[in-house]
Amino acid sequence: MHNKVFGIIGGDKRIVYLAKSIIKDGYPLYIYGFDLLSEASGLPELPLDTLIELSDNIIFPVPVTKDGATIYAPYSSKEIRPESDFIISLSGKNVYGGLMNKLVSKNDLWSMVNYSDYYTREDFAVNNAVPTAEGAIAIAINEYEGNLTGSKCLITGYGRIGKILNKMLVSLGADVTVAARKKSDLAYARAMGAKAKPYNEIHEAYDIIFNTVPEVVIKGKLLSKQKENSLIIELATLPGGIERKTALEKGIRIIDAQSLPGKVSPKAAGEYIKEAVYNLLEE
Repeated sequence: MHNKVFGIIGGDKRIVYLAKSIIKDGYPLYIYGFDLLSEASGLPELPLDTLIELSDNIIFPVPVTKDGATIYAPYSSKEIRPESDFIISLSGKNVYGGLMNKLVSKNDLWSMVNYSDYYTREDFAVNNAVPTAEGAIAIAINEYEGNLTGSKCLITGYGRIGKILNKMLVSLGADVTVAARKKSDLAYARAMGAKAKPYNEIHEAYDIIFNTVPEVVIKGKLLSKQKENSLIIELATLPGGIERKTALEKGIRIIDAQSLPGKVSPKAAGEYIKEAVYNLLEE
């Protein structure tokens, strides 16, 4: 692989595992933004401008930013602000990050930078669906008062996460219903052992609802049927797919469970980022 020097700016524990994995592959690598994290001790840390100067490939975390103004760096003692000089210094580098649009839309100078969003890649998304589904089930086991086996579960949406959740929940003995729009998705869900219905036919009470849809699909009529001890696990990007005011008035508990791979499987999540970045470099 050409352009072998990597620089990592900001991120959480996923990125530390990513850094260690790249070093294990034999590539030079420098980090910035981890001075508050003991697990990052021993990794070669450089001042920001030096890191950019020496690196061919710059990797930002996922998300690159949460507020649109600073690089997501929860373990940095200093804010990392991508001002104009910072962006210009990235010109000529290969830049990789997750959910880049929230950052690059803030400054036209990003048009000078060769950046790629690994979060939008299918290989990355499929890889991340597995720890997301595992993490969601772990939350359900810990937070639901009954057994998962025999519980009535609803999965809203049948994308990558919905498909894997369906398979895992059925294998655990849950009574699974899938709500989706496409007839092909409904047919596939049935083939995988679930009941399947379009949204307008979902009117029952469920013990646990897993939402994977980033638009409001869990609302009035469905929420009115739920019990007070029903549990909703929100997996979609906020604001998510739940009519929250109605749910809270009903007393239904909502657990926000975004970015589960980084929380439950940071090592695996770091490997997924590395795989996506390597694939982008090769392509």
